[in-house]
Amino acid sequence: MPDSLRAAIRDVVDFPKPGIVFKDITPILADGRLFRRSIDLICATTGGTRIDKVAGIDARGFIFASAVADRLGVGFVPVRKKGKLPWKTRQTAYALEYGEAIVEIHEDAVQPGEAILLVDDLLATGGTAAAAVKLLDELDANLIGVSFLIELSFLKGRAKLSPHPVHSILTF
Repeated sequence: MPDSLRAAIRDVVDFPKPGIVFKDITPILADGRLFRRSIDLICATTGGTRIDKVAGIDARGFIFASAVADRLGVGFVPVRKKGKLPWKTRQTAYALEYGEAIVEIHEDAVQPGEAILLVDDLLATGGTAAAAVKLLDELDANLIGVSFLIELSFLKGRAKLSPHPVHSILTF
């Protein structure tokens, strides 16, 4: 089945800017069987470890993380772009190609010691995921792993997430 997931991912050349080959996951989302299988595979990255909550990264990570949380019967924690959460937040900045961005999490989203799985659709350079990991670490979460549907291994984003376990369903 990972081969059918891989085959469903559409490459969009020069999006969002020239020189980028965007990995479009919408064909997976549009196929109930493939979407279900992707969630099964991400859930399996827990290795049977008890999870208290699943955190997801804005925005496509929300799709996968909320489905994983539902499947595991646990809560969902959004890690959002600055200014999108309505309660008291903790934030961290991370580098972009030109400038920086900020992600936030509610201060009370995770209790110290809670077992958290962080989920996103794609690992590229790792900046956004590393920022989310930093926020979860600051809240004293027990981050049991970081799971992605897709990893662009040539960008070496995995190195930014050490020492946390990183799991990818598909690697390009």
